[in-house]
Amino acid sequence: MVYTIGIDVGGTKILGGVVDESGKVIARARTDTPRQGGTELTKTIAKIAKELLHNHDVISVGVSAAGFVSSDRKTMLASPNIADWNGVNLDDELTALIGLPVIIENDANAAAWGEATFGAGKGQAHLMMLTVGTGIGGGIVVNGALYRGAFGVAAEFGHVRVVPDGHLCGCGARGCFEQYASGKALLRHAREAISASPEIARNLLSRGDGTVAGLTGKAITEAARDGDPVAIAAFNTTGQWLGAGIASLSVILDPACVVIGGGVIEAGEILLKPTRDALARTMPFAGKHPYPQIIAAQMGNEAGLVGVANLARF
Repeated sequence: MVYTIGIDVGGTKILGGVVDESGKVIARARTDTPRQGGTELTKTIAKIAKELLHNHDVISVGVSAAGFVSSDRKTMLASPNIADWNGVNLDDELTALIGLPVIIENDANAAAWGEATFGAGKGQAHLMMLTVGTGIGGGIVVNGALYRGAFGVAAEFGHVRVVPDGHLCGCGARGCFEQYASGKALLRHAREAISASPEIARNLLSRGDGTVAGLTGKAITEAARDGDPVAIAAFNTTGQWLGAGIASLSVILDPACVVIGGGVIEAGEILLKPTRDALARTMPFAGKHPYPQIIAAQMGNEAGLVGVANLARF
């Protein structure tokens, strides 16, 4: 059996694992993400890898992180949520520290590859994945291969503009997809519904600190499962935007399957049903060609880890 290591770098934690050819994680390691980023973060990643190397014969290491990764999978071009990591050749730095070949990949790309190879999209040659969390990330598989684009930064679905002069996005543009269909958008939709009908919002607000500002995505999900009308309305609005966005993306990419992952997918069919309904309602040329299947991701937080470990084999 040939093993590789996958390391998924998040804003608060770093997850590492030794992964076999079938996608099984046979050993794990975890640590907090150093706030200072930069060299300290690079050293922490190497430390995780060396810890995992103690008892396993590994051929290579893959590292996934949020940000723009160069087309040769060596350099972190820009990482908006990690300090002092822009323009860093992580391949050279980590190879010197670990002593094994290293590849770098965008976290959403890695998750898409994990789901396409071992998870919900297994067996699908044409797949699109949206990771719906605070923002929206994405990945594309075409003819069984990960599509990365000319510069390595394809599938940034969250920053497709869907509303001219809409809400200001962190990327600097206005009206981006993730401002209407992400976990952050779910909170906005819930707060707007509360403002419109405060008399029916007591149940939802009681699940937090009693204020609109204290509302969380987890509380909205729990309330929606219990039938709370405000929470359900927020998910319906989010799903409508998500489905309409998928319809537009499908005209370009024509995937057989769309996998929805990220924290918001914990709501399951509460989100997926209005998403599918919106796709059917807004799909151009409706009824004249097949719709992509919309399904929930299966691998959870380990999709990126397993995906990047597998990519490190090539």
